[in-house]
Order: sequence, then C-alpha cells, then structure tokens
Amino acid sequence: MNKIILIIKREYLTRVKKTSFIVMTLIGPLLMAGLMLVPIWLATKDIDIQRIEVIDETGYFINQFENSSELQFRHEFVSIDVAKARLYDDVYTSILHIKDVKNNPEVKLYYKKQPGFATLIKIERTIEKVIRNTEIQHKFNITKEQLAEIQPSIKVKPISIDIEGEEESKNVAVSSAIGYAGAIVIYFFIFMYGVQIMRGVIEEKTSRIVEIIISSVKPFQLMMGKIIGIALVGLTQFLLWGILTWVISAILMSIFSPDALSSMSQTQDVMKEANLSELGEHPFQLVIDSLKTIPVFQILISFIFYFLGGYLLYGALLAAVGSAVDSEADTQQFMLPITMPLIFGIVVASTVVQDPDGALAFWLSIIPFTSPIIMMIRIPFGGVETWELLLSMGLLIFGFLGTTWVAAKIYRTGILMYGKKVTYKELAKWLFYKG
Repeated sequence: MNKIILIIKREYLTRVKKTSFIVMTLIGPLLMAGLMLVPIWLATKDIDIQRIEVIDETGYFINQFENSSELQFRHEFVSIDVAKARLYDDVYTSILHIKDVKNNPEVKLYYKKQPGFATLIKIERTIEKVIRNTEIQHKFNITKEQLAEIQPSIKVKPISIDIEGEEESKNVAVSSAIGYAGAIVIYFFIFMYGVQIMRGVIEEKTSRIVEIIISSVKPFQLMMGKIIGIALVGLTQFLLWGILTWVISAILMSIFSPDALSSMSQTQDVMKEANLSELGEHPFQLVIDSLKTIPVFQILISFIFYFLGGYLLYGALLAAVGSAVDSEADTQQFMLPITMPLIFGIVVASTVVQDPDGALAFWLSIIPFTSPIIMMIRIPFGGVETWELLLSMGLLIFGFLGTTWVAAKIYRTGILMYGKKVTYKELAKWLFYKG
C-alpha cells in the first residue's frame, strides 16, 4: 500500500508542477466566467438598430410590422425607384418592397447593412400572418376583433407532480442545457486524463524506466498508482477551476451588474411597450427562476462520482493499451473499440433529451460504459428514481473493478514486452496467462 501511495504522490506532484497544468488551470476559469458574463456584456452594449422602410403596394401591411428595440419599421408612400435612389443618403438600413404577394409570393428586401436571420424570419412570419388573416376575414366576413378571439395564443407550462402530489414547474430548455454541458465536460475530461495515463505508460515503457520501477513494485501497484494519481490531478483542477471561476465572476459582476441590470430593465420596458413580451417577464429572469428548480446538489455529487467512475473505468483500459504497444501510433487499433461507447453516448444525447425517461435513456444510464454521459443528461430533468441512480452507480463500480482486473492482466505482461506487434488474439492470451 505504501508503494502505491508513493507512486500516487510522484504522479500527482510531477503533473501539477507542469507549466501546461498551471496555464490550463488559469485559462479555464477565465473562459467559464466569460461564458457566464457574455449575456451581461451584451445587455450593456449599445444595440444596432435596423431601420426598415416599407413600400407596400397592396395596402394590407400598413402598421402591421411591430417595432422592437432592434427593429424599426416605417411606411413610406413613394415608388421603389425613389426609395432605392435615396437609400445611401437616408437613415434607413433596408427597403422592404411588397407587391402582389397573393399571386407572386416573393418579397424583396434591399439593404445597405446586412440583415440578420432573425430579421428575415420576423418579416416572413408577419407577412404570412397578415395574408392568412386577411383571407380568413374576407372568406368568412368577420372583423379583426372576431379573428383575434378565435386565434388564442396557447403556451404549455410543464409541471412535474410526484407520487405525494407535490407540484414543481421546470424549464425544459434549462434542464437540457445543463444536461448537455455536464455530459460534454465528462466526455472531454475522461478522454483528456485517460489519454494522459496511456501516454505516461508508453513514455515509461519506451524509455525503459519502467524496467527499473518494476524491480521495486508490482505492475498492478504501478498501474493503480498512476491511475489514482492522475485522478487526483483532475479533481484538483476541478476544485481550482470552481474557486477561481467564482472569484472572477464575483469581481466582474460587481463591475458590470449595475449597468447590466439597468439595461435589462430598460429592454424589458421596451419589449412590453412593443407587445413583444409574450412570456410576461424577462427571459433572463425566467432562466434564474428555472435554475431554482434544478437539483444542484445532486448534479454536483453525481458529476464528481460519474467523472471519477468513468475516468477509472476507461483509464484502466487505456493504461492496458499503453502497456501493450511500443508507440502512440500503434494505439489506434485499440482506441476506437474502447472509446466507442463514450462517443455513442454523445451521439444519442439529443434523443435522450427528447425522452429522458424513455427505455433508451434508462438502459444507457445503467450500462457502465455509457452511464457517465447519459445519467448526467437525465439528472437535471429530475425524473431519475433513487433506485435507478443507486443501480447505475453500483454497476459503474463493478464495471471499474472488472476493467481493472482485465487491465491488470494485460499490463502485467505487456509492460515488459518490446518489438512485437500485439493483436487482439495476443491480448486474449495475456488475460489467461499464468505467471
């Protein structure tokens, strides 16, 4: 046991003292703080207003385009030629030319400043709505008020209800975003730290340092010391990232927040005046309220467990791969079969988000090779039963023990073998080698 601790200490101290570790530890929090504060910066940034001149030859669209903080429409009763001639001498950024859209559904937008995709969509939806409503009014001989009564705006609000009757409102978009983020971070770090194990084993093997180390410790002790040591490096980096991100965010929030909150308040007032606040409150506030319903503590604990469990499971296999080859180029034939379950988990993530309690999501969150990815997607939705979580965790632990046994068998034989091209058949022999 003392020898494993010495190896853990050596692996840990060697890696945390590297310049790359220090740089990544400092850059990571800056990136995460930046991602959180971008919306605030955008809120304090001056908005570029698109001023669109509407030339309507049909007469159907007068006062039909609603203004917003970013888009302003104004109807002008001039010819299209006159409007185009004065475009670069006028305050308008674009000219919307509407002709006989019933017979020729093509509307032209002339611009001197490129309009965004959202602007084009808004124009298209407004024109389609006006044409549809006009046709309905003429066909059934009804007024605008009567038309509005038969076209209610319905919004579905998902509310979770448990077996005891407790109700809880959830925002699916926020749950999906947190699930995706957790899964991708685990995927990335399992790969990153797992490959570090493999490269470390290859380096020690090719430099023949391992021959000296093996004379003092058993191959299994060396492998476990290396795996646990790098796991502690990963946890240290996570802890430092969390602390530094919180400190940097707090500092930047104290700088930006007064202006940002004022700007957000003004933006909300403009939206209400323009009848665009369909949700009744600011989207930023909706996100804050939604985060209160997310099981944060459960997500954090599960994240740490599934990161460690997934890393240990795949780390053991990658250590075995490193011991079986003489160079990193020889690892390619073994890497794809090992990492395929992880990749598959990311590929089916969108399907799991659409049905987090479905059969596919359940089984993939139970199977040890995919559970670190899929369970992290399911947990933010709050529908995971306690027995499901415990079963998934238990199987992941047994999965780690199983892959460690397999890896130890391969590691013991492969670490001192040089110059031989290893095949799957050869690896199978090593598993049952008695020596």
